[in-house]
Amino acid sequence: MSNEFDLAKLLAERGGERYELHARHLNHQLPRMLRTIGFDKVYERGEGAYFWDDEGNDYLDMLAGFGVMGLGRHHPVVRKALHDVLDASLADLTRFDCPPLPGLLAEKLLAHSPHLERVFFCNSGTEAVETALKFARYATGRPRILYCGHAFHGLTAGSLSVNGEAGFRDGFAPLLPDTAVELGDLAALERELARGDVAGFVVEPIQGKGVHEAPPGFLRAAQELLRRHGALLIADEVQTGLGRTGDFYAHQHEDGVEPDLVCVAKALSGGYVPVGATLGKDWIFKKVYSSMDRVLVHSASFGSNAQAMAAGLAVLSVIEDEQVVANARVTGDLLRSRLAALVDRYELLHEVRGRGLMIGIEFGRPSSLKLRSRWTMLQAARKGLFAQMVVVPLLQRHRILTQVSGDRLEVIKLIPPLIIGEPEVDRFVEAFTAVMDDAHGGSGLMWDFGKTLVRQAVANR
Repeated sequence: MSNEFDLAKLLAERGGERYELHARHLNHQLPRMLRTIGFDKVYERGEGAYFWDDEGNDYLDMLAGFGVMGLGRHHPVVRKALHDVLDASLADLTRFDCPPLPGLLAEKLLAHSPHLERVFFCNSGTEAVETALKFARYATGRPRILYCGHAFHGLTAGSLSVNGEAGFRDGFAPLLPDTAVELGDLAALERELARGDVAGFVVEPIQGKGVHEAPPGFLRAAQELLRRHGALLIADEVQTGLGRTGDFYAHQHEDGVEPDLVCVAKALSGGYVPVGATLGKDWIFKKVYSSMDRVLVHSASFGSNAQAMAAGLAVLSVIEDEQVVANARVTGDLLRSRLAALVDRYELLHEVRGRGLMIGIEFGRPSSLKLRSRWTMLQAARKGLFAQMVVVPLLQRHRILTQVSGDRLEVIKLIPPLIIGEPEVDRFVEAFTAVMDDAHGGSGLMWDFGKTLVRQAVANR
């Protein structure tokens, strides 16, 4: 049978229209934003922790697609697994059979969480969180979920209800009647639990927005309070899981923490096929799926598809075989310590924090009069502009992709592929040092760009 579709030909003919196509048919603000900050590059291919533009220049990826590319781009083991599963021509998604790949992936995932027994597969992190919210409500018979201020758990209606960032919530009300407490505030948590209507508490062990870690002992103490009041602990490990912080899960940094439900996604995909998972205790699943009449009470049309399951199995195999978790811990410690050593050298550099390869670089008000006046100018226009001033030259001059960790935050978040090593640490630290030298020196190149950002911020008010 003839088929005239030729992907390579289509990309060759129309690939140059990428920014115009987005402006015309998709989110029109994306190309506008990229052009404003000079990020409107044309990337042609990627491999490992690098990608290349149309002129053959290499770029170091310190963003990993917001954590999706945990193994970097196009890991050969994951790529082969996807070729193999496509070549196998499996009878996929019949909806009325029990294929082996979901069971095998669930078995491998649960081996890293011995206190949990069952898995639900979906297609994304926000769906994994939605599943946990539904399961917690049904299993406990209670309506309310507690979450942390500044948390990020997704953008669909349910997960948005436990999103601690007002900028994402504005204009989408009414949402579910859930309640925020501050990360680390046990007294506030206990006050809310005492009302008797709380189904669970969803928490990122390290918040992606700002890279703030739960205080030592908080997760364990919160778990004890939740159990005392008959509520569930939900760990959102969508970004922090699968080795990102130097343990398989970030909640494992604290002894004795055993969440009732755990959400994962992002890196489980291998960067290829969207996949999410909610791991939970047996009794929770048995309550939700309490009879044959309820067998499809919660499901996902593309959940457990063969390509996603093959990608997940390959990812876990690589993580185990190539000691990816240990590499994230060792390389992360090296990168964080080298950056932390710069804090005393640069007055604009306030703090370096994080675990493994999830690192926050925070900037703050300088002490010298000249720098302080420039800083004040940026803050008056819009908070977060200085961090953006650092991100732009890292890309334009040093070909390193980073991004700020949240709107109106003076924090850059580093979440590179977990496979990076000392050469990538050297490249980033050298580039970052050069940018900081510029920011503290007399050339004014960064501050000239800052004025452009100020004009843009004022124009958007």
